Amino acid sequence: MRLGEIQELEVVKITENGVYLADPDGQTEPLAPGLPELRRVLLPRNQVPKQAEPGMRIRVFLYRDSEDRPIATTTMPPLTLGRVAMLPVREVTRIGAFLCWGLAKDLFLPFKEQIARVKAGDNVLVALYLDKSSRLCATARVYDYLLTDSNYKVNDHVSGTVYELIDSFGAFVAVDNRYSALIPKQELFRPLKVGDFIEARVSNVHEDGKLTLSLREQTHIQITDDAAAVYEKLVNAGGFLPYHDKTDPEVIKREFSLSKNAFKRAIGHLMKEGKLTISNSGIKAVGFDSSHPRI
Repeated sequence: MRLGEIQELEVVKITENGVYLADPDGQTEPLAPGLPELRRVLLPRNQVPKQAEPGMRIRVFLYRDSEDRPIATTTMPPLTLGRVAMLPVREVTRIGAFLCWGLAKDLFLPFKEQIARVKAGDNVLVALYLDKSSRLCATARVYDYLLTDSNYKVNDHVSGTVYELIDSFGAFVAVDNRYSALIPKQELFRPLKVGDFIEARVSNVHEDGKLTLSLREQTHIQITDDAAAVYEKLVNAGGFLPYHDKTDPEVIKREFSLSKNAFKRAIGHLMKEGKLTISNSGIKAVGFDSSHPRI
């Protein structure tokens, strides 16, 4: 019997308070490190199947109740020990946050296990672990809990949750809230924050199975959208913008949310279509009349 895990246990005694369950193989391992061996655990009366009898096996989840006693439940929470799930925040107290996970006792998320401070009503991606006191707790530091055995390939489209931002690396993403992925800093052309749900393209699958993502399509597909966005901005500015192929990359990123190379490809595409001209002072829409925009 183990805390935080789903297991099948055998009914060994029926009482007014419920039924007592034990390992059907007769093993008496500790529930968790630091805890004594437990020979049986209570499944409360309101969760006992009507046909329960000694010898019957029941699928349960083990945790500790509000009085810190080991207890079984037939309610299956959305995550088990070492797994990851998105959970809503019920409340935040002076010691940390408490998350709803479908059980009578909320799941504790300590402040030290939060990457960004949460508030009631937020949804937060967490993993389940045992703390030093052998209590089940949540952590938002999920990097080590994510899997690397996805079937995704390069150029597949995926979705996931941003769970951490590090300036020197980029945005760490849990694809399907399950697999380890990174959007490199050079691919971040729009602001992201922890908790954001994103859709992206797989740009690389590493030997260890971790994914590299891009928020942009393949170049031959993306160029059309980029060109349309640049031209729309040009039209909205009255037909002229003081930016060109020699403009500082950081300025381009700030003004267009594009890399310098993507911007150059976009304006080159527009030039081939005869929609703009480039000079030392900037880009200008061809045949543009501010009173009658040609889009």
